[in-house]
Amino acid sequence: MDWYKLMVIVIGALLVENFVLSKFLGICPFLGVSKKLSTALGMGGAVIFVMTIASGVTRLLYDCLLVPFGLGYLQTIAFILVIAALVQLVEVVLKRFVPPLYKALGIYLPLITTNCAVLGVALLNIEEGYNLLESVVYGFSGGLGFTLGLVLFAGVRERLEYCDIPKSFEGLPIALIAAALVSVSFFGFQGLIE
Repeated sequence: MDWYKLMVIVIGALLVENFVLSKFLGICPFLGVSKKLSTALGMGGAVIFVMTIASGVTRLLYDCLLVPFGLGYLQTIAFILVIAALVQLVEVVLKRFVPPLYKALGIYLPLITTNCAVLGVALLNIEEGYNLLESVVYGFSGGLGFTLGLVLFAGVRERLEYCDIPKSFEGLPIALIAAALVSVSFFGFQGLIE
């Protein structure tokens, strides 16, 4: 087992190639759920779970079913179906066991199905040629990176509520400016794992 390669994958997914702050995947839930730290953490946990499980399941599906039967061209459709099923599972579990978080996440929970970061991690696993373990590590690390971005941005947005912001920048404009500044800070990690 190559621990060095796994550490490169983890650092890359967390900092260098962060899905939301460097690749700009998953912006809808990033902007929608990041108003409070508690909902950001809840969404982050759900995304970590879905990304991790989806990475493993889609890798197995690709290696054991799609490639052997010459159906590799169906990977995107198959991956979307797997992700949709996992999100339904998360939704049922949260509704049953954590109703306040389920209500706080609202419409953004089903949107994990169409979160391009989740589909992106599954497709990037195939493109990068990761094996099963590397795929799961990449999915978990990508989810942690997504959560890191969400939590950082939630902290910034909570602080913005107490700032004197010009009327024309209130709401979404200042949120986009703040997201851009947080994103720019992550570009300092470029070249870290080359």
